[in-house]
Amino acid sequence: MSITAIHRAGSHDLLIDLPSLDDVLALNSVLEASPLAGQKDILAAASTVLVKFDAAANAAKAAKLLPALELGAAAAKTGKLVEVPVHYDGEDLAEVAELTGLSIEAVITAHTSQRWTAAFGGFAPGFAYLRSENNLLNVPRRSTPRTKVPALSVALAGEYSAVYPRQSPGGWQLIGHTDVPMWDLDRENPALIRPQDTVQFTVATEAITVMSEPAQQHAPDTASQGLRILSPGLQSLIQDAGRSGYGNLGVGAAGAADKTSYHQANALVGNPAGAAVIENLAGMLSVEAEGDQVLAVSGAEADLWITPAEGDELREPRQAAMNAPFALLHGERLEMNGTGKGLRSYVAVRGSLDMTLTLGSRSTDTLSGLGPKPLAAGQLLPVLQPEHGHVVGNPQPSTLPVPDAQGVFTLRVVPGPRQNWFGDDGIKQLTSQTWQVTSESNRVGIRLATEGTPLQRGIHQELPSEGVALGSLQVPPSGLPVLFLADHPVTGGYPVIATVIEEDLSFAAQLPAGSTIRFSTEEFEGSK
Repeated sequence: MSITAIHRAGSHDLLIDLPSLDDVLALNSVLEASPLAGQKDILAAASTVLVKFDAAANAAKAAKLLPALELGAAAAKTGKLVEVPVHYDGEDLAEVAELTGLSIEAVITAHTSQRWTAAFGGFAPGFAYLRSENNLLNVPRRSTPRTKVPALSVALAGEYSAVYPRQSPGGWQLIGHTDVPMWDLDRENPALIRPQDTVQFTVATEAITVMSEPAQQHAPDTASQGLRILSPGLQSLIQDAGRSGYGNLGVGAAGAADKTSYHQANALVGNPAGAAVIENLAGMLSVEAEGDQVLAVSGAEADLWITPAEGDELREPRQAAMNAPFALLHGERLEMNGTGKGLRSYVAVRGSLDMTLTLGSRSTDTLSGLGPKPLAAGQLLPVLQPEHGHVVGNPQPSTLPVPDAQGVFTLRVVPGPRQNWFGDDGIKQLTSQTWQVTSESNRVGIRLATEGTPLQRGIHQELPSEGVALGSLQVPPSGLPVLFLADHPVTGGYPVIATVIEEDLSFAAQLPAGSTIRFSTEEFEGSK
């Protein structure tokens, strides 16, 4: 056995091609048992393993060491049998029948008459790639992925079937839905289907009523110190540095979309690295202090006004500065009003927000649903006591990106790992024209449009699903790239032509709809 190829995937990740799924599982086992220096996470897929590192230097060292690894044999199958009843009512059922040359009834029979093997996890928590026993239902993905696939949809793509654990974007062909939860943190093993399990789909004989998620409720306030949410604005989320090490369960890193502004806000109030903050969309937020607090706001610009506590006639309303620490005394209110410059503001409070940890992080992952729910009016956010030795910082310059004279923002990219799918001129076409941020963009990714020519593939076969790095420019058959941000799926089935470097991802996260982007492959420090 030998590694077929090693591709660079962004600033410090590696995508490794292998000859077979057995080889993938063998390499995955070796890396789990003996991690390489700086290894943060691994993600096995159909014929690749994505390895994430903490620094470019460690990724470069690993690229030299990997070809010499003794991989041995793949792990033996040890999984359980899982039965999944399906209501065959999917939007793409008739199209699948046409693509396969079967009747709708024959498609259902083909799906239920074989057992599917869970080869690997990915895309989202609880999402398992189920490999078929035959090729009767081998169908391509949709040419343009849906922005919202309903939760518990049963789908097909290539030689695989899967169940979407929750509502998410996706490009698979939908043939039905199930009522069986795929992911539940209250279970000992949250994922119902794990690698090596066998799945038997059956025709659901009766509808099962699934209770809708109850309205968000908050536990009684027990904290005496904190921030009261008066208005969360368009969207306010709890974010920290993110979670890592769960890629093979389909759990992404999440965390602050703009890491630079996030770290700046924490530094300004003297918090340790990794402390939780509020990430607010468009700089629209209103909070009240319970106890005296020290805050800082960075990222997207907003006018910051502090109004005195009710009944306090000694103080006048005052304005606070962006990118600088300021006091918010007990009962005072902070009103943020976005100026339109930048997209995401970060509100840090000295001591850090004391929210429940989920898989080692307080971050909200909008794709998987992990972490705290979006903040709601009336909610009290407890604040931890500051650590000794951490001092409040001095005012700092804005970290927001600056466009050129024509209003164009430049993002630097590393070609690949699948630039060869677009021919010799693919990267040239990507970098020679401008792209526009569309209104369908969010924390999962930035969907792009162009007045130029969409990207054209030179290779038109289906790409087996594989791990994707933060900042990947994934290109569906439409030729319009999607730039993956903090909550992106951990795997994807469309080729990645290039990856935005880590240093520029914070800039990308601050670009609102309508922004114009140009991609550049200019040399930068660490590009070799």
